[in-house]
Amino acid sequence: MESITITNDKGRLSAEEIERMVEEAEKYAEEDKATRERIESRNGLENYAYSLKNQLNDDEGLGGKIDEDDKETLLEAVKEAQDWLEENAATAVAEDFDEQKQKLSDVAYPITSKLNGAGAGGMPDYDDDEPSGHDEL
Repeated sequence: MESITITNDKGRLSAEEIERMVEEAEKYAEEDKATRERIESRNGLENYAYSLKNQLNDDEGLGGKIDEDDKETLLEAVKEAQDWLEENAATAVAEDFDEQKQKLSDVAYPITSKLNGAGAGGMPDYDDDEPSGHDEL
């Protein structure tokens, strides 16, 4: 009578194979995270530039509230950001998109903050504690 022996050796993974699979999973998780951050940063820049452009073209909104020089400056900065996106979107990393968004914000913020209550922007100048604190230093 023949005996049949069933072993589980064939389907088992070696320690090396398990280690390799774990390393691959970690590598892909890092790549996924970088890809997600890249997409979020790209979307952030695109949305900011698009929103700013729409606001500038709205004569009832921002476009009608700032002077022509400021409007032209902002539109040029938006165009530069959009041109940069066209040329670099495929190869840029998250930090590149964030840097471009910051550049655009650095142009936009001083102009748009003038609208958000010029008086409020000057308030720290009237704070009595500030000047005395600086005098003591």
